[in-house]
Amino acid sequence: MSSVIHGQLNFEFNDEFKNLNYINEPFNNSADMQRWRNEGFNHERYTGDLCDMRKPQPTWNTQVVDYFAQNFSWRDIGTAYYRMGTGVILPTHQDTYKRYVEIFNLQGKEHTIYRAVVFLENWNSGHYGEYNGCAHVNWQRGDFVVWNYDLPHCAANLGTAPRYTLQVTGHVE
Repeated sequence: MSSVIHGQLNFEFNDEFKNLNYINEPFNNSADMQRWRNEGFNHERYTGDLCDMRKPQPTWNTQVVDYFAQNFSWRDIGTAYYRMGTGVILPTHQDTYKRYVEIFNLQGKEHTIYRAVVFLENWNSGHYGEYNGCAHVNWQRGDFVVWNYDLPHCAANLGTAPRYTLQVTGHVE
């Protein structure tokens, strides 16, 4: 799949994601960071705050995992909640899935990996996503986008409210 699939979760979820134990982890691709600097992006931080499966997740997290397993036939599904604060810009990049590939022994099978970004709140002014060169705004709570392994994408929060998303990662046989 070289394009993006759009969808909507078919269950209700609450705002537990706002109270998770988020931490900031540095972006893990130094080549991308150098390219961004060469392009004029001169930020100290390129990432928002993350709460992945090593920490407690919302009570409804298993419903998300089940949804992607049943509707997309994904296996070994991981979730990470992401809070992007005001002024955070993550320029165009392709995910490397380094930790995921190591954990599930997918070296040489990276093309089987898929990612979804679930929007946890309705769109706010200044919130931006871009997938394969196409802008994505005006989303509703529960909307999601899905892409295959190395699709170029970017995100930014130029608004005043945090931008909350959920990253869901899985692979197919």
